[in-house]
Amino acid sequence: MKNYAFIFVRGGSKGLPGKNIKKLAGKPLLSYSIETAKATPSIEKVFVSTDDKDIESIAQENGAIVIFRPKELATDNAPEWLAWRHAIEWTISHYGSFDEFISLPATSPLRSIEDVEGAILKRREQKADICIGVTPASRSPYFNMVKRSDDGVVELVNKPKDSLTRRQDAPKVFDITTVVYVSTPKFIMENYGLFSGKVTSIEVPKSRAVDIDDIYDFKLAEAILLGVKNERFIKE
Repeated sequence: MKNYAFIFVRGGSKGLPGKNIKKLAGKPLLSYSIETAKATPSIEKVFVSTDDKDIESIAQENGAIVIFRPKELATDNAPEWLAWRHAIEWTISHYGSFDEFISLPATSPLRSIEDVEGAILKRREQKADICIGVTPASRSPYFNMVKRSDDGVVELVNKPKDSLTRRQDAPKVFDITTVVYVSTPKFIMENYGLFSGKVTSIEVPKSRAVDIDDIYDFKLAEAILLGVKNERFIKE
């Protein structure tokens, strides 16, 4: 099977300006996703979709194929699904058809090769349209999340029939991560949105599920990376 990885990175970022090329523990953030994709045995080619020349340079330096994205697909309001479709159409026109589409956002630099391979395998095993990465949620809408009404009264987001008094009794819920998305070109071109078809998932530990949106996420990811490096140094 021809499995291609895609990394979608825009030049603009309001939460953390220039984050995709900002150095994380000594390397541009984008480099981590490219390196993981290239090291994943099931992935044949790695593409970076961008509207930015600096990102283009880093992508090429790291051995990725660059897809230059139209400006209208690189705005804050442009749905990434449309960028996915553009990348698929470009790739088919330049490299022919392929079987699996794997999106590896640059904002999840801590993912492992096992996460990516696991998602590819899970989608096939479940005969699903798409496989996403999830991680255990810190809070549950069944237990400790509230909303404020127009008159200022606070009430539970989700009111269970039988009152829950312990967090452990609440249904287990997950946050969607940006670690990995695995689908097919056919599904993406014929549908719109992750939950348009059958969705399965792999569970990713919180230590690998950091999604960098602002400087605090960036510092957390860097602390984890440096901590892992120090552990390896001590063991060696």
